[in-house]
Amino acid sequence: MFASPHRPRRLRRSPLMRDLVRENRLHLDEFIYPLFIDETLTNNPRPLGSMPGILRHSLQSLLAELEELEQLKVRNLLLFGIPKEKDALASGAYDDNGIVQQALRTIKEHYGNRFQLTTDVCNCEYTDHGHCGILKNEDVDNDPTLELLAKTAVSHARAGADIIAPSDMMDGRVGAIRDALDDAGFENLPIMAYSAKFASAFYGPFREAADSTPSFGDRRSYQMDPANGREALKEVQLDLAEGADIVMVKPALAYLDLVWQIKQSVDVPVAVYNVSGEYSMIKGAAANGWINERQAVLETLTSFKRAGADIIISYHTKDLARWMMEES
Repeated sequence: MFASPHRPRRLRRSPLMRDLVRENRLHLDEFIYPLFIDETLTNNPRPLGSMPGILRHSLQSLLAELEELEQLKVRNLLLFGIPKEKDALASGAYDDNGIVQQALRTIKEHYGNRFQLTTDVCNCEYTDHGHCGILKNEDVDNDPTLELLAKTAVSHARAGADIIAPSDMMDGRVGAIRDALDDAGFENLPIMAYSAKFASAFYGPFREAADSTPSFGDRRSYQMDPANGREALKEVQLDLAEGADIVMVKPALAYLDLVWQIKQSVDVPVAVYNVSGEYSMIKGAAANGWINERQAVLETLTSFKRAGADIIISYHTKDLARWMMEES
């Protein structure tokens, strides 16, 4: 007979017992829901084939979406813009009447501060070549790109952004944005830096959503090599030194080891981005009856918390909110 005094199953015997001793729990307040606003749309939203349940919104359909999100108690949003026109200098990104700026003003006008609005600061959706900065001989020229990013951040701040989130992976962009925000009187506006952002195969569906596929080459000269861990820790420390208030790992699922290591090494909140490919894999498998979607999503999201994430950006947020409402 088994004689050990240690029987871990004692704490798994019932749902109430499992709830009592659960180490990690999901809270909606820790989640951010991404939204895509398309300047070419005037009325109805456009479904995304590679991301079931996710839409590109017009300014009009955005308001209906926000009404539903408020009912679901989803309060944190991440805004991406798709402009009508693109050019080599990404001028739509820092245009004070750009689509993200319009969306910020629209949300603040109708909802005040009932939503917390994070804006993605990058150039890839706005350049006619799809890369994240100014090109020089078919390479992204780092330092001139910083000026555009800083202009975009200030423009978003003036339109009502609550958090600025630079995702471009240019060297020095956090410092440039921090200086520009401070000079413009937004010294209290936090920066959530995409600090360890990898050149990942999991971004494919997003590039349909944001219309941001590069017209040539790839982004490996500025996004990180997936094989490198120590470099990720270095990038995080550089962003903190430049003034980042929150650091991020992107993607999330294949980089949980780095989420854990970063969480142990910093004293600021750590965010993860549960990216489009991760979302679409679960949706696709569930649609084919291969997995239980709800269980797979909850298991995945909980793994981010267990690894140390304080903030989770996820396209599953809306589904999670529905499930939580059903259980309440």
